[in-house]
Amino acid sequence: MSRIAVVAWKELRQLRRDRMTLAMMTMLPVMQLLLFGYAINTDVRHIPTVIYDQDRTAASRDLYRSLEATRFYDVVGHVDGYHDIEHALRSGTARAALVIPARYSSNIVRGKPVQVQLVVDGSDPQTVASATNTAASLVAARAAQLAVQRGGVVSVEPATWYNPDLRTAVFIVPGLVGVILTMTMVMLTAMAIVRERERGTLEQLIVSPVKSIELVVGKIVPYVAMGYVQMTLILVAGRVIFGVPLVGSAPLLYLLAFVFIAANLALGLTFSTIAKTQQQAMQMSFFFILPNILLSGFMFPFEAMPRLAQLLGEALPLTHFLRIVRGIALKGATFADLRGELVTLLVILGVLIAVSSLRFRKKLG
Repeated sequence: MSRIAVVAWKELRQLRRDRMTLAMMTMLPVMQLLLFGYAINTDVRHIPTVIYDQDRTAASRDLYRSLEATRFYDVVGHVDGYHDIEHALRSGTARAALVIPARYSSNIVRGKPVQVQLVVDGSDPQTVASATNTAASLVAARAAQLAVQRGGVVSVEPATWYNPDLRTAVFIVPGLVGVILTMTMVMLTAMAIVRERERGTLEQLIVSPVKSIELVVGKIVPYVAMGYVQMTLILVAGRVIFGVPLVGSAPLLYLLAFVFIAANLALGLTFSTIAKTQQQAMQMSFFFILPNILLSGFMFPFEAMPRLAQLLGEALPLTHFLRIVRGIALKGATFADLRGELVTLLVILGVLIAVSSLRFRKKLG
C-alpha cells in the first residue's frame, strides 16, 4: 500500500504542475452545470413572428396582440403577402407567421365561419411541436372567445413549411456539417502546430526560407480541403441514406462554408499558441466544442434559451453557419437571405485572425 500511495502522491504532484489540465478539470463540470441547468430549455417561447393581416381592423389587431400576450410569439413585423412570409422564414427573420383573412371581423359579426392560418418554419421540428401544440391552442382559445362574443366560428389552420413531415433527420443532418467541421478543424489545427513544436520540427521550419505567412497558410490548406471532403460526405450520405434534401444552391453553400472553416482554423491556431502539449490542445478543443453544441441551436431551440445564453451563442461561428446550411439545404435561401449571417461570420473571422496572428507571431518570436 505504501508504494501505491507514493505513486499516487507523485501523480498528484505532476497534476498540480499541469495547470491547464487542472483548470479544465475544475471548469468543465461548472460549465456543464451552468449550460444544462440555466441555458438549456426545450419550452420554446418568444418565437419571432410576422403578421399578414388582410383585414386590418380592430378585431384582427386584437387577435394578434392576444397572440403576442401569450409570450410564445414575438411580433417582429407585418408583411403584405405570402412572398414576404417566405422571405422572412428563409432569412430567419421569423420562425412563424399568422395569416388573418380579409373580412375577418365582418364574418364574425355575421356568424360566418372564419379560418386564420398559422405558418410555422418546419426546419426545426422541436420548435414546430412547441409552437403548434401550445401557442396555436392558445390562439384557438382566444378565437373561440371571440366567437362567443360576436357570434362567428373561428378556427386555426396550422401549416408547416420546409419539413412538413417533421423528420428529425432533416433537421440534424445539415447541422452535423457544422458540428463535425468545428470538431475536426479546431482540434486538428491546434494539435498539428503543437505536434511540430514537440518534435522540434517547428523551429526547423522557422529558420528555413519559408515565411511565417507561408508556414501558416501551408499548414491550414490541407485542412480546408479535408473540411470540404467531410462536408461533401455528410451531404451525400444524408441525401442517399436519410433523404435529406439540398433545395438551395450547392456552390453558394460551399462558398460560405469557406468563411466558417477559416474561422475554426484561426481558432485552432490560437489554441495551438496557448497549449504546450497535444493533450492540452485536445482538452481545449473539447472545452470549446461543448458550448458550441449546446448554445448554437444544433440540439436545442435557440429561441428557448435565456437572453444571456443567446448572446453567448451569437459569438460562436457555428450558430451562424447552422442558419446558413439549414437555410440553403432546407429552405432554398439565397445570398440576399443570408447576407446578415455572412457579415457576422466575417466579423468573427476577422477577430480570430487578428488574435491568432498576434499570438502566433509572439510565439515564433
